Amino acid sequence: MKTKFKQAGRMLTVCIMMLLWRIPAMAQPVAKHRLIVITDIGNEPDDFMSMVRLMLYTNEIDIEGLIASTSIHQSKKVSPELIEKVIHAYGKVQPNLLKHEPGFPPAQKLAGLVKKGLPLYGMEGVGKGKDSEGSEWIIRMLEKADNRPLWVTVWGGPNVLAQTLWKIRETKSEGEAKRLINKLRVYTISDQDNSGPWIRKNFPDLFYIASPGSYDAATWSAILHVFPGANNEVISNDWLSHNIQEGHGPLGTIYPDVSFGMEGDTPSWLSLIPNGMNEPEHPNWGGWGGRYEFYKPPFDPKKKWIVPLEEETRPFWTNADDEYTPWMKGKWGRAMVKDTGTYKDNHVTIWRWREDFQNDFAARMMWCTKDYKSSNHPPVAKLAMPEKLTVKSGEIFSLDGSSSNDPDGDALSFLWSQYQEAGTLNEKIAILPAQNMSVIPEVRAPQVDSPQTAHFILKVTDKGTPSLIRYKRVIVTIVPSQREEVHTATADYFVGKWSVQFKGLGQGDTKMIFALEKKSGRITGIIQDPSGKEISKVTDAELKENEIILYYEMRGYQIKLNLKKKDNDQVTGLMNGMYDVEGERVKTK
Repeated sequence: MKTKFKQAGRMLTVCIMMLLWRIPAMAQPVAKHRLIVITDIGNEPDDFMSMVRLMLYTNEIDIEGLIASTSIHQSKKVSPELIEKVIHAYGKVQPNLLKHEPGFPPAQKLAGLVKKGLPLYGMEGVGKGKDSEGSEWIIRMLEKADNRPLWVTVWGGPNVLAQTLWKIRETKSEGEAKRLINKLRVYTISDQDNSGPWIRKNFPDLFYIASPGSYDAATWSAILHVFPGANNEVISNDWLSHNIQEGHGPLGTIYPDVSFGMEGDTPSWLSLIPNGMNEPEHPNWGGWGGRYEFYKPPFDPKKKWIVPLEEETRPFWTNADDEYTPWMKGKWGRAMVKDTGTYKDNHVTIWRWREDFQNDFAARMMWCTKDYKSSNHPPVAKLAMPEKLTVKSGEIFSLDGSSSNDPDGDALSFLWSQYQEAGTLNEKIAILPAQNMSVIPEVRAPQVDSPQTAHFILKVTDKGTPSLIRYKRVIVTIVPSQREEVHTATADYFVGKWSVQFKGLGQGDTKMIFALEKKSGRITGIIQDPSGKEISKVTDAELKENEIILYYEMRGYQIKLNLKKKDNDQVTGLMNGMYDVEGERVKTK
């Protein structure tokens, strides 16, 4: 490994790749996610509720803006004073929260992040002369010297964001506009004004998660509705009263009763909480905020909505279905058993985790008033194995979460499950002899004709009150067992043009052309985009048995690419040791 690559570090390189390719990379387990919230708070109580919960995770997420906006439900006013009211209550409990976990920011810092949008509806607030302190603040945060993506979650109308994008397009160079927009990650709670469809149409490369149309059909609504098979008690008014509102300090005191629905906006940022499973850069992997797939939603002209519906012009991240059979505690014998019902729709992607994140919320409300010893804290889910495995068809592998522990000394329960929809393997893998063991000693990889991925989720639950959960995700890549075994590949083998596809980067696979040649006995070359435009050069190469390691730079940061001979015209490999790649020789006529 080259010295420069060692110094840069794998995680830094991943950050750069996210910027340069506009494609989500795996979330870093240490770095916090940056977040700006745009909210029509004051329209009804649910935004206020979500803001209360958000305060309890300000040590886990870097809050960089709290912007009051309009929506179709509140079209002529903004209410930043309500955000400030929540922050004021948070300030009273912040010292006690610090007894439980570090990193809760002072209330004064959060108060300085409160901004206003214009008191105008939708596209009336977009265009020349329509800048607001909110839209200007987003630009300022995008221009900040921080390579991490900037998440903007929209709880009402997104016209503040629309103005930001309009201003960037009108005032920045094409390259700079592209750079800034590539840093954005947007989740909008449906379309609550007419600027959402305008954004998707005019900025086709913008990372965007949304459920257009009816609120009830939207994925996010699963946080508040009653569903067969779900734990519906944890969203009941009695549960909220006992666990959130009563006897939990100033934040609980100001948490309002439900008027229409509980915290419909919260799913927009739940996946930013580092719980061991959430990977927000991969919406199709699923997490507390739901699971989403990248496609263009179908258009039905017969359907009507409060905001006029129109046919989408491009794909984005939107509703996806999970099939799920809930687990329940066994009274005798095996501690965890499957329920009798199986459920499948997009709402399942959220309510399957609802008891988990509601208990997490309840525990943090306890932190507001209780000392450390009198409260429960999340267990530490830890693998005694790699998070990524590659196995052949028919090969036996194991799953091991036995290194997990609990900071309070509580006993732990374990549950392994395959999250089938998150992987590419279209079949279930048996987890035997019992899924609730910390170690599953033997799992057999099925037969595949091409490389496939299978996601396994370890769920670690403590026995404190309320019981808390953390996770680990294991991704197993299964490759065909009958492959040509190649043991030699000289430098001459790698000379030529290779079309290399980078897999699993979230927003679709990415292809690059590597034009390699041999000079003075060494491999060198250039990297091109699919159109043939040069985007980088090979700075160094190492030849090993059957494999070449290429190093190349993008804006001063070095990337490492391993390519291994598969047959005479195909290669496989890894980018930065994390992302699978496949390549084929480009043959000239």
